[in-house]
Amino acid sequence: QVQLVESGGGLVQAGGSLRLSCAASGRTFSSYSMAWFRQAPGKERQFVAAISWSDNTYYADPVKGRFAISRDNAKNTVYLQMNSLKPEDTAAYYCAASLWIASDGRGDFGSWGQGTQVTVSS
Repeated sequence: QVQLVESGGGLVQAGGSLRLSCAASGRTFSSYSMAWFRQAPGKERQFVAAISWSDNTYYADPVKGRFAISRDNAKNTVYLQMNSLKPEDTAAYYCAASLWIASDGRGDFGSWGQGTQVTVSS
């Protein structure tokens, strides 16, 4: 397993941008597929985006065309660039690691970060 630490959350106005980072410990980061999830108060956790170990990317419909996931294996870090943010994007964002991932975000996520809060004001 890997240890994950998210950063980059904050308060932004609608239409603005944020970039989240998720730093991973361990030497096998490049073997993992990585994903971002989010959870708003009173709602279930929701898949946002994922990137496989082979750099295939997948997105949930609500964020397609606005969010971009990427990874830097040399830095053991995965990123989530969020553009054109909307108030409905407000949530705690979590990164997670899995040895496999499906296009709908399913995976065997044994490692999770502590989360970073994103708040989008209208």
